[in-house]
Amino acid sequence: MKKSLLSIIKAVSLLLIVNIVGSYFYSRIDLTEDSRYTLSKSALNAVGEFDAPVIIDILLDGNLPPEFIKLKVETRQLLEEFAAENKNIKFNFVNPLEGNSQIDAVITDLQGLGLTPTNVTVEQNGKVSQEIIFPWAMVNYNNSTVKVPLLKNKLGATTEERVNNSVQHLEYAFADAFTRLNIKEKKKIAIIKGNGEMEDILMADYLTTIKDYYNIGAITLDSVATNPEKVLQQLKGFDLVIIAKPTEAFSDEEKYIMDQFITGGGKSLWLIDQVAMELDSLFNENGTAMALPRNLNLNDFFFKYGVRLNVDLVNDLYFTQIVLATGEGNSSQYNPVPWYYNPMVFSKNDHPINNNLEAVRFQFTSSMDTLNNDYKKHILLASSPLSKTEGVPKPIHLDIINTPPDKNIYKDGNKILGVLIEGSFKSTFLNRVKPIALDKPMDQGPENKMIILSDGDLIRNQIRNGRPLELGYDKWTNNFFGNKEFLINCLNYLLDDTGLINIRNKKVSIPFLDEEKINDQKTKWQLINIGLPLCLTFIFGFLIHTIRKKKYGV
Repeated sequence: MKKSLLSIIKAVSLLLIVNIVGSYFYSRIDLTEDSRYTLSKSALNAVGEFDAPVIIDILLDGNLPPEFIKLKVETRQLLEEFAAENKNIKFNFVNPLEGNSQIDAVITDLQGLGLTPTNVTVEQNGKVSQEIIFPWAMVNYNNSTVKVPLLKNKLGATTEERVNNSVQHLEYAFADAFTRLNIKEKKKIAIIKGNGEMEDILMADYLTTIKDYYNIGAITLDSVATNPEKVLQQLKGFDLVIIAKPTEAFSDEEKYIMDQFITGGGKSLWLIDQVAMELDSLFNENGTAMALPRNLNLNDFFFKYGVRLNVDLVNDLYFTQIVLATGEGNSSQYNPVPWYYNPMVFSKNDHPINNNLEAVRFQFTSSMDTLNNDYKKHILLASSPLSKTEGVPKPIHLDIINTPPDKNIYKDGNKILGVLIEGSFKSTFLNRVKPIALDKPMDQGPENKMIILSDGDLIRNQIRNGRPLELGYDKWTNNFFGNKEFLINCLNYLLDDTGLINIRNKKVSIPFLDEEKINDQKTKWQLINIGLPLCLTFIFGFLIHTIRKKKYGV
């Protein structure tokens, strides 16, 4: 009796010691093949700075279909990892529609906050119903709130692919939100004006979004003619410039000021239209308009960086649609039709900027060529293999939608539409006569980056009732495209000091059950999972009984 009591005391003491030691030395082991639950260094840095409670409300609860249940589980497990790193992280799952009698009002309020719902089909006990789900999280810290989208849609994606894309995006989405809440000193971005660039309201959604990350200002190059030094000094106060769809030629003096900013280490994002053509210009009695070359006087400028912007239009059989009206008055009907001059560009997923993106929409874009020089170039976006280029000037007719394309002439595709250039940039005016005299001009600068995109409308949002819509949303077809995320990734990569953008390269694979095998082998696996344990229990019970009977005679 004393021996038994002593053994029990020892066992209890050992458990107490293990628990006490475990409270001081905590560790988790990730045994997944893709290290799904091992947070990257950048994510750890983002979450480690909170010194007050961070409350995360995940609007993903209630009656969910299997794929959303999987997304919920993965979200919970990821947030548990964040909470293990910082005890200030608190989270809870809620169903915003549960218990609310005025569901329509709640849905309207949530949509007003920018939380887009998703309609899903739920099958339960043989009954099929439609449910509205808000796959979003709200991260609250002090007096600030950041919205986190949990669902990543892709055109044509299967359920498994959609969940995989969403789970792969989770760590970046939450780490990005934590980073935005912790930003103390924002970098500065200048929107270049003075050469007929895009109006602010046409890129208002993008500018509003990036305000969470950066301070934004505007610089007009008109003053270069009277005070170039002052303009250059103003530019040097910014970390990056955005040049969005200029329509007027740059003077050599303006190019030299931009050159000196870039040579000095300034980052740049160029969205350039080499052809003057707009869809609205086709809505006339003849349904036709002339696509004309646009002279921006930038060819020699980009040529020095190893890029040639061609004066042509890309015609692509992977297209986005436009909507045309037929009939008159109350009998008018709006029908989506193919438009081959609006390529739908799918990413190769080979760089942090373009990884795990929805398709990007281009409109009347031109092709680019890359040239050999000392700079490193990475093609970010390209047209499909079934695309071609058409020279300009060229008349464009609306009635091309009635003529089936000849696929045999779409052989020379994969036209470059966006390129990243990296290197120690030399002045484009090196060994040339300088258009103006500057104090201490630079001929070569530090390591730098720039991105050139061959469509100014990539950054353009649509307008409804005088208010800008979300960038990437097409109000006519009700489709969403990945323009906004792609352009945000461009800025994050060009200006990222924390390496947060590299989280996007993390690959996560979520295994799913094969529905056909489940149906075909349902009975077999039920027998194995239920019958086999019962048989083993009976066999071992019989053996133990037989052994005891032989040994003890009972």
